[in-house]
Amino acid sequence: MTRIALYPGSFDPVTNGHMDILRQSLALADKVVVAIGIHPGKTPLFSFEERVELLHTSARAEFSPEEAARVEVISFSDLVINTAKTQGAAYLVRGLRDGTDLDYEMQMAGMNGTLEPDIKTVFLPASPKVRHITATLVRQIAKMGGEISAFVPEPVAEPLRQRALPGS
Repeated sequence: MTRIALYPGSFDPVTNGHMDILRQSLALADKVVVAIGIHPGKTPLFSFEERVELLHTSARAEFSPEEAARVEVISFSDLVINTAKTQGAAYLVRGLRDGTDLDYEMQMAGMNGTLEPDIKTVFLPASPKVRHITATLVRQIAKMGGEISAFVPEPVAEPLRQRALPGS
């Protein structure tokens, strides 16, 4: 039986924090489905197709070929728990940076557990070296011309600079 984990998020852009949680997820599951949320009311910095490519390129750069092959990227626009069920996931992976994340994620885990008791939420703590990274802050730093290479995988840095500062 294949153990499938669903790792949902916006991944706009993919950060070193996302890659840390993805790496941990690969240690727990045979396959990790990265689910990129598509919300009609939001305008992301990168298109869905660009985020898919950045995730795959980053996985190939940071993981072994065998690990990278166990990562699948999809989109979703409904409830995360419904997407997890559709994908056959046994686990819903959530990264935690701090206590604020834990409070919110515990509420979500409770709701998701009520909706689908067979899908377990797994909390993975962010490694200390990436705990401070958020995609929102990375976008802000990039838009103001700051150095972002410490916060994103190498394949993401240049596309992010170009997107955040058109004409650079």
